[in-house]
Amino acid sequence: MPPTERLVIVGGDAAGMSAAAQARRLRGPDELEIVAFERGAHTSYSACGIPYWVSDTVSGPDALVARSPAEHRARGVDVRTRTEVVELDLPGRRVRTRAAGERDGSGGGEARESWTSYDRLVLATGARPIRPDLPGADAPGVHCVQTLGDGEALLRTLAEVERRPEPRHAVVVGAGYIGVEMAEALALRGYRVTVLDKADQPMTTLDPDMGELVRDAMAGMGINTVTGAGMTGVETGEDGLPRAVLTEDDRHPADVVVLGLGVRPETTLAAAAGLPLGASGGLLTDLGMRVRGRTDVWAGGDCVEVLNLVSGQPGHVPLGTHANKHGQVIGTNAAGGYATFPGVVGTAVSRVCDLEIARTGLLEAQAREAGLRFVTTSVTATSRSGYFPGARPMTVKMLAERRTGRLLGVQIVGREGAAKRVDVAAVALTAKLTVEQMTSLDLGYAPPFSPVWDPVLAAARKAAAAAVREAGPD
Repeated sequence: MPPTERLVIVGGDAAGMSAAAQARRLRGPDELEIVAFERGAHTSYSACGIPYWVSDTVSGPDALVARSPAEHRARGVDVRTRTEVVELDLPGRRVRTRAAGERDGSGGGEARESWTSYDRLVLATGARPIRPDLPGADAPGVHCVQTLGDGEALLRTLAEVERRPEPRHAVVVGAGYIGVEMAEALALRGYRVTVLDKADQPMTTLDPDMGELVRDAMAGMGINTVTGAGMTGVETGEDGLPRAVLTEDDRHPADVVVLGLGVRPETTLAAAAGLPLGASGGLLTDLGMRVRGRTDVWAGGDCVEVLNLVSGQPGHVPLGTHANKHGQVIGTNAAGGYATFPGVVGTAVSRVCDLEIARTGLLEAQAREAGLRFVTTSVTATSRSGYFPGARPMTVKMLAERRTGRLLGVQIVGREGAAKRVDVAAVALTAKLTVEQMTSLDLGYAPPFSPVWDPVLAAARKAAAAAVREAGPD
């Protein structure tokens, strides 16, 4: 007897395949057929690991794949790779697909188009990297790094460049998380690396004073960071390959260019089908990740907007941690259960050289945009008791609401042991603790792990005093 219902999933990475796996746990193949379409060759992989693959810190691409298409199929999910969904017919409850080549082959041959009907639909189309419409920006040797296929293409370019005599030059455009991680990866491969960014400091996910600490660490590794400099084009040679990246005021030699200018929600299909989009272009969903106004369509991952629990405002926060949680919620609900995703506090960590970078909650600009009145404090403390070998300095910056003392945001920059301390702040934000309440948290202490007053609690003490001191009128 055929299954009673069919669940169709568009997108085979974190959100889509987490939804598939969860739905399959709850309902067997005799009850629910699950068909997942993925336009690439890989499923369930860690795009966050690509910089470490490029630097040879980890092997790839297989090491970055959590579950292959074959493994999903063995668990009862009909994964169809190299198959792109090109149209949604919501009234007819069907999707039009275009498949090229073998499911697990290298593609090729004539594209095949067909329609697949569904009872329930999941959109997990991810995000697309920003590639500016500038001269030379689409030349071979100019790479975005979003998928494992992108990583493979970049490594092919690097292999070609590394056949040439040294020195080798790389330019990274954009100094966000992916930009600084790719800059480090290329420096470790022996390239002379220049990072260009329009902002005054790298890492605009931090406040400028904290971004300055990141610039210093990059300089210590020999990475040249040029801020206040937007790319105007890529100069290419007769072979069409990059020679330099151009800005208004300068020319930066480049054998390879990596674009780290951020991403936008990939909602082309959704927009064409008339589904609701937010200000960022991401799909709008309810707490159950169901697309607003639809009873049979869910969406998750980098293609949706999420609620910021601190500011109360929606936004686009493309992180794999969220995508996997979205998938769990979607899979539960699409299989007939009940689950919710309440929102995020905006936690993220990264590393450049040996410098660990973390943030959660709001930056100063975001707090102002949300209409909040706040105080900021910073402390510099050590990762262990000061007398203990290996103690390293870290800077903790904290934002707290005036009068109430409610924690609004934390940024941490330091060496080993710094970044994961942000998790304490993330829990405090979720629980809506005040900085005064944070000072009473019973955190673990021993000299190898922390001073008596953990750096996060030391910052909370200072913020609590500032929130009371500045509680008067503006």
